[in-house]
Order: sequence, then structure tokens, then C-alpha cells
Amino acid sequence: MVQGKVVSVVLLAWVVVFLNSCVEPQVTPLLDAAPDQNIKLDYNSRMLSVTHPLLGDKPLKIDCMEAYCKKGSTHRRWDKTIIPQQNEVVSKSPHEIKVKTSLATGVEVMHRFAVVADEILFEATFTNLTDKPVDVEWMQPCIRVGDFTGLGQDEYIRKCFIFTKKGLTRLNETNRTEEAIYRGGQVYVPAGIDRNDVNPRPLSPDVPANKLIGCFSADGKALLATAWTDVQELFQGVIVCIHADPRIGGLGPNQTKKIWGKLYIIPNDIDELLRRYHRDFEPKLVN
Repeated sequence: MVQGKVVSVVLLAWVVVFLNSCVEPQVTPLLDAAPDQNIKLDYNSRMLSVTHPLLGDKPLKIDCMEAYCKKGSTHRRWDKTIIPQQNEVVSKSPHEIKVKTSLATGVEVMHRFAVVADEILFEATFTNLTDKPVDVEWMQPCIRVGDFTGLGQDEYIRKCFIFTKKGLTRLNETNRTEEAIYRGGQVYVPAGIDRNDVNPRPLSPDVPANKLIGCFSADGKALLATAWTDVQELFQGVIVCIHADPRIGGLGPNQTKKIWGKLYIIPNDIDELLRRYHRDFEPKLVN
């Protein structure tokens, strides 16, 4: 009788394996693919450097920890919004870098930057080390695109884009405003985000249709774009930079949250960019 039960369990296990093998695999984000050996990372003092064949001889610079921000930021001085931080490199190689950030509010953030296939993955795991709620609403990774676009502060928005109800929309073609605590730049607030909790820079009335912001290279042959799992704002900054600033949404007592994003650097092909974006962030839209 015992032997018969063992045989039945084994047969059932094989049936489960067989059925699972017949099910069409789900589309999942590309998170751990082998890295393209021609793409390399470096890190120093908050600044991530990306070397990539499509970038030419100048690496892309990203201030990955420019700021961690509290709620109520839109109408408040910036020094009252940002949370003091300290950073420590945990490990570092040409294709993966890990950094620990300690926030003054008692939050620890473990960052992972990795080359996955021909893309750059950002992961951030937030852990509230206290037994009280912590106001950490969003963060700012700042991508410096002056070398890539070949343009300065007054012109580079012609090369930058988001997606609106009109489709791909260059930033100089968006509806722009000027009044804010701080002049310059433009903030694009996604639907569902409180407009009181974003950058104290001018707010555009245009609502992004997705989480992507990007730009075209100086020669028009390549593009770069970035997105995160949840976005507090898309932002055109004041130092020839673009942001898809990820939303954290605060932390409860002893709570842990993990968010992630992608940086795409590809030939100038918007359809391919959207295919990758939907694969990673909106898989239900993938055919």
C-alpha cells in the first residue's frame, strides 16, 4: 500500500511538470540576463558612469542618489524636502555595482546597478529600520544628457521626449509653464500622483501617457530612455538632464519595499523602445 502511494505521488509530480511545460510562459521583465560585454559600469561619489558602444567615447553620467524626498515638496523650499544621506559601496565590478544608502530618517536603501543583456537595471530596496512610519515619498536619479544630445541647457529639450495622448511628444512641443518656487525646467506629473508632492519647478498641464522619458543622440542614430515600476514625476531639469523619478510612497514601521527601473540605450527605433518598455512594465499590453 505504501509503495502504491509513492508511485502515485511520483506520477502526479510528473503530470504537474508535463502540464507546466505545456503552458505558454508568461512575459517577464528581463532582470538577470547575461551582460553585453561591451557595456560597462563604474561608480564614484553617487555618480554612476555607463560606457556603451552607442554613447561614443563619453560615458553617460547618472547621479543615482541625487535626492530622497518627502511629501509636500511642490510648494516648499528644497532644503526642507530632501533627506540627508550617506552612501557606501558594497561591491563593484564592471557589470554590477551595489551601494548601501543610509538615510537620516532611519531608512536603509540597498541599490543594485547591473548590465542585463544590453540594458541597465536599477534596483532599490528600502527598509525602514524604525518602529515608526517614515516619510520618504520619492527619489531622484538624474541622467546627464548634454554629451548625448550634443546640446546645451537652452536647446536640448528639442531632443527630449515623453509620451502623451498625442503619442511621442518632444518636450519643446509640450504645454509648458514658468511659475514655481524655482524657475527653470519642467515637471510632468502622471495621473494619480498628488501634484503637491513633486518637484518645486514649473508644472506642465500635460499628463504623461506612460512612465518613459528619453532623448535622441546628437546624430539622431540612437536614443536613450528610462522608466521605473512606479513614477512620481517625469522631469526635465536645469543641468541638461532628464528624470523618471521613482515613487516610494512612504514606509510603514519596519516595512521593506523594492522598486526597480531600466535604462535603454538603443538605435533610434521608437517601436523597439515601446516593445521593451511594455515587456518590462506593462506586460499585459504585449501581444
